[in-house]
Amino acid sequence: DTYLKLEDVTRKFNKPCIMDVKIGQKSYDPYASAEKIQQQVSKYPLMEEIGFLVLGMRVYHVSSDSYETQNQHYGRSLTKETVKDGISRFFHSGYCLRKDVVAASIQKVEKILEWFEGQTQLNFYASSLLFVYEGSCQATTVQLSDVTLPEKRRVPKGLLPGGDVLEYNNNINVINSTENGKIEASVSKGLSKFYALHKKACSKRHHSQLSLKVENSEQDNVWKTSTCITQEHLNGNVLPQLEKVFYHVPAETKESANVEVRMIDFAHVFPSNTKDEGYIYGLKNLITVLQNILDN
Repeated sequence: DTYLKLEDVTRKFNKPCIMDVKIGQKSYDPYASAEKIQQQVSKYPLMEEIGFLVLGMRVYHVSSDSYETQNQHYGRSLTKETVKDGISRFFHSGYCLRKDVVAASIQKVEKILEWFEGQTQLNFYASSLLFVYEGSCQATTVQLSDVTLPEKRRVPKGLLPGGDVLEYNNNINVINSTENGKIEASVSKGLSKFYALHKKACSKRHHSQLSLKVENSEQDNVWKTSTCITQEHLNGNVLPQLEKVFYHVPAETKESANVEVRMIDFAHVFPSNTKDEGYIYGLKNLITVLQNILDN
């Protein structure tokens, strides 16, 4: 018996932010009629040049406790010059740009690109990547030396118990005031720097994935890093080749942000004996745009 297995990717999120991005230079398959080809090209003539199309997004804004929704017309209005700003809108909480989410998204898209670079069995048309991340600012506590930091993504300047000043500016900043009001310690770990170090380390490990795990140890209150190898597992899809796309990450692995990037929409997948250059082009261009958002 054959079954279609469905999963609610948003199930573990409190305020899921969602974006659907169609990948590839062509959104029509090799057997499409001339009428169908013209119809698809006319929808977004820049598809071949840009390599992807934003089909829609839903972003939670912490500042207003509401969602912003954009449909496919928003994505089709984006040009080569405006696509970076258009996509960065998905990563903005209303207070700040979620660079931690951008960095985690890049890592996951790179995993998918790695699979496509190594397979010559299938070509994908009109298939998408689904991006999901947690938009709420549920407070967690991170211990750093003897300082306790209630960590939120972006809130106005405020005070910690005891008069300590707390700031949020895309980085984790801990500022502890002294008796004379001067700054005693300032610790700032830029998320973009974390990603740069992560990427550098990954390049040295061709057969494993290196992830940075920041954990709170109640015994010694120190920041630790550890490596883990992501494993592939079969998920019951009809096409065995597709199963390799989805990576099983061990439960103990914790990334800098709660992010999912999944391949979806496989209605137009065809056998092939060459690399899917159109899809690879779209993935690389999307990674470049995300990296520009992270850097700038």
